Amino acid sequence: MAKLIVDGKEIEVPAEYTLLQACEEAGAEVPRFCFHDRLSIAGNCRMCLVEVKGGPPKPTASCAMSVRDLRPGPNGEPPVVETKSPMVKKAREGVMEFLLINHPLDCPICDQGGECDLQDQAMAYGIDASRFHENKRAVEDKYIGPLVKTIMTRCIHCTRCVRFTTEVAGISELGLIGRGEDAEITTYLEAALTSELQGNVIDLCPVGALTSKPYAFKARPWELTKTESVDVMDAVGSAIRVDTRGREVMRVLPRLNEAVNEEWISDKTRFIFDGLKTQRLDRPYVKVEGKFKAADWNTAFDAIAAKLKGVDGKRIGAIAGDMASVEEMFALKQLLESLGSPNMDCRQDGAALSPAFGRSSYLFNSTIDGIEDADAILIIGSNPRKEASVLNARIRKRWRRGDLKIGVIGEQADLTYDYDFLGAGPQSLADLVAGKLAFAEVLKTAERPLIIVGQGALARKDGAAVLSNAAKLAKAVGALSDDWNGFNVLHTAAARVGGLDIGFVPGEGGLGTADIMQAAGKGDLDVVFLLGADEIDMTQFGDALVVYIGTHGDAGAHRADIILPGAAYTEKSGLFVNTEGRVQATSRAAFPPGDAREDWAILRALSAKLGKTLGYDSLAALRTVLFAEFPHMAELDEIAPGNAADVGKITAGGARLGSDPFMSPVRDFYLTNPIARASAIMAQCSALAAERALDAAE
Repeated sequence: MAKLIVDGKEIEVPAEYTLLQACEEAGAEVPRFCFHDRLSIAGNCRMCLVEVKGGPPKPTASCAMSVRDLRPGPNGEPPVVETKSPMVKKAREGVMEFLLINHPLDCPICDQGGECDLQDQAMAYGIDASRFHENKRAVEDKYIGPLVKTIMTRCIHCTRCVRFTTEVAGISELGLIGRGEDAEITTYLEAALTSELQGNVIDLCPVGALTSKPYAFKARPWELTKTESVDVMDAVGSAIRVDTRGREVMRVLPRLNEAVNEEWISDKTRFIFDGLKTQRLDRPYVKVEGKFKAADWNTAFDAIAAKLKGVDGKRIGAIAGDMASVEEMFALKQLLESLGSPNMDCRQDGAALSPAFGRSSYLFNSTIDGIEDADAILIIGSNPRKEASVLNARIRKRWRRGDLKIGVIGEQADLTYDYDFLGAGPQSLADLVAGKLAFAEVLKTAERPLIIVGQGALARKDGAAVLSNAAKLAKAVGALSDDWNGFNVLHTAAARVGGLDIGFVPGEGGLGTADIMQAAGKGDLDVVFLLGADEIDMTQFGDALVVYIGTHGDAGAHRADIILPGAAYTEKSGLFVNTEGRVQATSRAAFPPGDAREDWAILRALSAKLGKTLGYDSLAALRTVLFAEFPHMAELDEIAPGNAADVGKITAGGARLGSDPFMSPVRDFYLTNPIARASAIMAQCSALAAERALDAAE
């Protein structure tokens, strides 16, 4: 630790701190444009100038100078730093004047207005008139894709966007060319950026040079109602803020959560919002003579009740989708149990995971934050760049620190970091378990080895055997200890861990997803409930009555006989458990369209019509029952850790390994769920990605 005096206040900070960080520790406000906590130091903007007593007779860029570089006073006194002296004031005013020489005066028509760092700091450090009368520089706008709008005349060359895409996103597609007045930020060939995280440059840009193309000219920040929530596009559970105007979601922004997403979100999370208002189910429908007919709730419930009358509970089944909240799955489970049905499943992809083996058998046990403590990583049957792009950025962050070996069994894809390709399928995993591959030694010598098993390895016929072998490997290489559990399952569905936690899996003698579809096709099931389940083969249900509870006119609604319109994740308060087992809550930011209702309320009303009334009339009452049965659900933003010994239970499971190579379940990053498939923005991104893949193949 080092001592220094900032504005007359003596503080003690780590020697590796920059002066900017030390000043902030002392409570001093230091303006900046180019400095960012998560990016390398560039020292471009010079806005963070401070005065160092006994140092050079000129202001010092506080972002680029370390505390350890300061010299003590002549008698050993702590170094003195001033942030409010006349020298600093004059220097900052000069820097601001230079920044505004070429900056266009278009604040009234700029989408960054009201959220612009340059605007805010010009108010604090600017002067009332310019001494320059020459023509302002004009720069041609660049095309960098359908998501980010560029007005490059506003650019102040802070290079935050360049450093983010290169360091965090892992794509070297954005850079600065030219010098002085001719300097420009560009993609060189003006091609679209290929990163799944590119939208974060919008938040990073301190001026209006990079803004959201889909959001352009739609709203002003002061018009919007801001609601803190959680993302459900993947299983990471990124913290988000949903901005609404009236009933319409206008944009989605990231929130800071150091343990999960830091301050990044994926492009799917950010730009999905237009899918929330298109192809929506806004009233109940009943299929009459092969055609859907709009109905009221009572008519729809009566049709379900008539079909269920006298039906044996074992002839009823239910499948929960990837974006169902814990409360609605819990309500559906209780309804099925009251009807005498053990046929339910939340694993619509058929993944070989079961709560019977304990929570550790299906969690990302090391936690997302724990990735930074790993010193060797093995990825099995997963492409984390597509399946959990924010988590992939965390792996890249650890890789950039150095001294990390990464091995991959599965697809040979560009993951934005270097890795050893160990093979494409289960045989390579078996060889690794047997110690035939050199990477086995890397894992054994690592202090904290981390093994990630993806759904591409588990959602297949030999999934149980793959899981068993991965657990054997974890045990053999010492990844399971009292202070480190390196066995991790990477989920792709936001609802999956919550469903497994509450036991939304087949009961005694019950049927799983594949068996439910097969039984329905044979005529052994009369009624199947689909709770937002759209990622299954809808042709297999035969003549069974399919009741679809969901938000969009997607695959499930097309096959359904009765449609009950539900609420999207921005339109309800609900609990979700992310891949590491962290309980999180979404908050209602808008209201569902038309007659659509929250899914748990639909099930509660249906239960009354069936004479099996569930014991709660409000969300609070439902949660009281839920928390009594599953206490860990009440601990928001906490992880109830699994027992590492549970991983040993799955080492004995599974039959013989297959020979087919592992394939990531996410073939198209932009079209993974009904909301995404209803989004015109995501469709545009998907078409661009397909075109790029075609060009690469040629």
